[in-house]
Amino acid sequence: MSSRDRQFMGHALGLAARGLGNVWPNPAVGCVIVRQARVVGRGWTQPGGRPHAETQALAQAGEAARGATAYVSLEPCAHHGATPPCAEALVRAGVARVVSALRDPDPRVDGGGIALLQAAGVEVETGVLCDKADELNCGFLSRITRGRPMLTLKLATSFDGRIATATGESQWITGPAARRAVHGMRARHDAVLVGGGTARADDPSLTVRGLGVVRQPVRVVLSRHLDLPLTGKLATSAAEAPLWLCHGVDARAGTRAAWQGLGARLFEVPVGADRQLDPAAVLAALGVAGLTRILCEGGGALAASLLLAGLVDELAVFTAGMALGAEGTPSLGAMGLDRLTEAPKFRLRQTRAVGSDALHLWTHL
Repeated sequence: MSSRDRQFMGHALGLAARGLGNVWPNPAVGCVIVRQARVVGRGWTQPGGRPHAETQALAQAGEAARGATAYVSLEPCAHHGATPPCAEALVRAGVARVVSALRDPDPRVDGGGIALLQAAGVEVETGVLCDKADELNCGFLSRITRGRPMLTLKLATSFDGRIATATGESQWITGPAARRAVHGMRARHDAVLVGGGTARADDPSLTVRGLGVVRQPVRVVLSRHLDLPLTGKLATSAAEAPLWLCHGVDARAGTRAAWQGLGARLFEVPVGADRQLDPAAVLAALGVAGLTRILCEGGGALAASLLLAGLVDELAVFTAGMALGAEGTPSLGAMGLDRLTEAPKFRLRQTRAVGSDALHLWTHL
């Protein structure tokens, strides 16, 4: 692996990141085509998942692709779907060498793209910046290998871990810079997830605002009985931004019909021993529906259940420089832990200031 290969693959990964939150159920892929040390074409997966990155880059390169090297952040696809295989497109364009960061675990590909290229005489190298590529597409990889999306849990708390005062006042604990950062996080995820209690108490819209996004994230609400206000912001905007509601078998038929009439998509999922919706079943259903990256924004009971079930892959904790005291609302609901060994554990990945607040990013061990 040469330094030049790492340089151009870094460029491809940077392009791929532009697709995060916009391309599900497809992976976010970047492609850079290089001839004689000069970039002649580049592309990334477009909103909705197509055109693919390789198609974009080849169109830009034209005849300059012949004899060139293509740097692709994920193994080029080898199956016929809504578009022809990208591996075939690279062969037809006369690309001489393909450098890929990761092998695609999707059973429809899984080495097939590499085999197709090699059978056509194209030199193939894999594993360049594979760790960075794995991190970038952790959501897609999770959906394929674990059957569920990756999940980021976002918390915004006082420094003593409270999300509201004793009277329920919570706007705003963190400052405007942190709130803008949260909108950026929403834009990089396929969906924003909250519990029914949060939806009733806060009447959130859960959309990305102020960033000029092309594709709004799916708003997902967990409500066993679907007892959500039909006149709230989620209901009135259901036709403008996707709204998915997860509910139990005992949700009334009339309530289901009312939400479907507004444009919401409904998912019936089983209830666990605690009489709440089974969080693992929820994520499995959302994975089948195509989601790869989910940002959970509360509330405390939902956050606790996800942590206990081992379903939180990343924690993003915004901490404000204020104290609300023991009478304030805790950021997490009861978890019933008796021993420290039972507690979910995370590794600190990054800490940085966001305006007057601090952001701590954690990865599940």
